[in-house]
Amino acid sequence: MIKVERLTVDLEEFHLCDISLSVSGGEFFVLMGPTGAGKTVLLEAIAGLIPSKSGRIIIGGRDVTRLPPEKRGISIVYQDYALFPHLTVLENILYGLHFHRVEKEEKQLRRRELVTQLNLGHLLHRFPGTLSGGELQRVALARALIVRPEVLLLDEPLSALDPAFREEIRDALRRLHERWGVTFIMVTHDFSDALSLAQRACVINDGRIEQTGDVADIFQRPTSRFVADFVGMKNCHPVVFRKTKAVIGGLEIETGREHERVHGYIAVRPEDVVISKNRFDSSMRNEFEGRIAGVVDRGFFYEVEILVSNMAFVSLVTKSALFDLGITEGVPVWIAFKATAIHVF
Repeated sequence: MIKVERLTVDLEEFHLCDISLSVSGGEFFVLMGPTGAGKTVLLEAIAGLIPSKSGRIIIGGRDVTRLPPEKRGISIVYQDYALFPHLTVLENILYGLHFHRVEKEEKQLRRRELVTQLNLGHLLHRFPGTLSGGELQRVALARALIVRPEVLLLDEPLSALDPAFREEIRDALRRLHERWGVTFIMVTHDFSDALSLAQRACVINDGRIEQTGDVADIFQRPTSRFVADFVGMKNCHPVVFRKTKAVIGGLEIETGREHERVHGYIAVRPEDVVISKNRFDSSMRNEFEGRIAGVVDRGFFYEVEILVSNMAFVSLVTKSALFDLGITEGVPVWIAFKATAIHVF
């Protein structure tokens, strides 16, 4: 459906460098990365809002690289909604149809369907300035989809919303994607958005793609230190491999398999690191004694840092477990994790 081939964009001091990716028709694809990585620049280049220096953009088999935005079959929704403040909700939704030849009955059908799906019926005669963030985002989605684009581009549609509205819009995006079959490409810096919505994703850093693939693979099997950090693999260490063991400092960590390389990284998700006040009576092959170095409240969980032979490991524990274990800074503990929980790259 969409192919980006060796795309390069120059914007004064920022550059997109040799970007290549493909998105299948009807797929929900996510562009992830930190602020300033180039996600929105890539989105706007696909939309035709930013010119490319070299490379190609192909949509539905057509080379659209030199076509203006209105010829590409694309709609885009920005995080600030970009609604017309002097138009009502209904007028905003219908605005794009002024530039498309659509029969009257078809217009009414699309309007009814989107208004119902996005629960906008009671808002049609209000103005954007009177709406909440979640309501504004639903209106922006309806306006983008009523023209039946081949591709819908979403620039951080959830970032400006509070938690309640965020979940509401996630559900709306999921339903719209399933119902309309439009190809969605969404920009986000929040990996939880990708986990809940997308099939595949790519991680962008400083204008370059770091990794592309299934969301689950990126989450569990990052291919670089940057991606490991981005997806929350806080236990990421450079090591030396000796047969099945990864050696770091004075620790020998059993990986359960031999490695051809000598140097590399291991990474363990914090939720896979188990803490106990006593030595474990289990089959886990990696078990070390350490001391609590810090505890950080993360809302539903606590992030606990444990020092083992001067190496820091991070674990996530529930609030009840924290109190049951009597975990405070300086307390001696044991940690353990399975060899199968270790990712090597």
